[in-house]
This record gives sequence, C-alpha cells and structure tokens, in this order.
Amino acid sequence: MIGQSYSYRHDPAVPGFDDTVPVIIFDGDCVFCSRWVKFLLQHDRRGRYRFLTAQSPLGTALYRHYGLETRNYETNLLLDGGRPYFKSEATLQVLGSLGMPWSLMRLLFVLPLPVRDRAYDLIARNRYRIAGRRSSCFVPTAAQKHRFIG
Repeated sequence: MIGQSYSYRHDPAVPGFDDTVPVIIFDGDCVFCSRWVKFLLQHDRRGRYRFLTAQSPLGTALYRHYGLETRNYETNLLLDGGRPYFKSEATLQVLGSLGMPWSLMRLLFVLPLPVRDRAYDLIARNRYRIAGRRSSCFVPTAAQKHRFIG
C-alpha cells in the first residue's frame, strides 16, 4: 500500500480528477504510444480504462509527482485505485485485464521486474525510431472522447 505522502491525491500540485476508473497516462506525441491507446480502445471492450496525455497539465503534474521525466515521457503510467504502475508492470496489468488471448501476457510476471523493465526501457528509448513522432498530440474521435480526461 502506498503511503499518503506518495499519493497524488494529497499533492496540491496535482489538480483533482475523477480516478474512480483506471487511468493510463501516455506520450501523446509518440506514434507507438498512440497506437497502444488505439489498441486499448479496440480491445478494452468493457471500457474500463480512461486516457490522459502526458503533455496535458494534469499529465505533467502526475509525472512530476512521481519524479518522472516531463519532457521525454519514457514510461506509460497506470493509475488504478490510487496506485501507480510504471513501465512493464503497467503494461502487463493492462494487458492482463483485457481477457483472452491478451491475459496470457500475465505469464511474463514470472520474469524479474528488472529484466522486464530493461526490455521496456529499450523499446521506450527507441520508440520514435520504431514508429515515429506525431506533429501534434493524439486526438480522440468524437466517439472516443468520453474515454479521455482533459
């Protein structure tokens, strides 16, 4: 359990927001990250997740709160029940909740966290080379807008 001192809910620098459902904060300029969100919009049939770009004022405040880089956004951040998940842990938590066949990704939890995060970091550092960069932040369609914060 994360102590209150680490909780964004008690940080005056983090604007209040509805966190009654899990929130994924992502790099809206990154094509790779935007494809991740599009994948989730398609496969999260229960509509469990909401999304927030890291470039937004709230996204930036949350990244700052957790000591994450606020110019390079090399990790997606999952907030679920007030608890933060980073890097491979966030990704596997999300994939594991999507049902079959994606829930099989939970098997990767047997790998030690440092090994999983090294692989995650390798992809994150090269994400612009892999998929490119958007000239503007990800913009949801009108039908998707209710899934986004801000």
